[in-house]
Amino acid sequence: MQTKGEIEAAISEGTGRFQQEYMGRGPTHIHTYLLGDLLVIRLKGVLTTAEQHLVKQLEAEKGRDLLKQVRTHLIETARPLMEAMVQEVTGVKVVSLHHDISTLTGEEVVLFTLEQSPLFRESKR
Repeated sequence: MQTKGEIEAAISEGTGRFQQEYMGRGPTHIHTYLLGDLLVIRLKGVLTTAEQHLVKQLEAEKGRDLLKQVRTHLIETARPLMEAMVQEVTGVKVVSLHHDISTLTGEEVVLFTLEQSPLFRESKR
């Protein structure tokens, strides 16, 4: 049985690998938080150079909306892969996935609601 920190690290690693393979580049920073039956993944530095140019070149609202639509569609398309990774690491079924991205900061948040809190062992301090 894994510790909470080991679960969080495995989710961060799997998410980074997914971003690299599916989105074309990985984030500059990932941190995962397991909070009961919620799994929150915070990614920084996720915007590609093309996405950054798109947001700068179009009207602020148009660029933001277009980028969010594309990212949301990509996440929804890859949802089965992400849910499978989370279930494999946590041993718990995923109930829902929520996602948002900031075009200003390049920060992305992915939230998984799990069927129940994963079991983990206490870490030795």
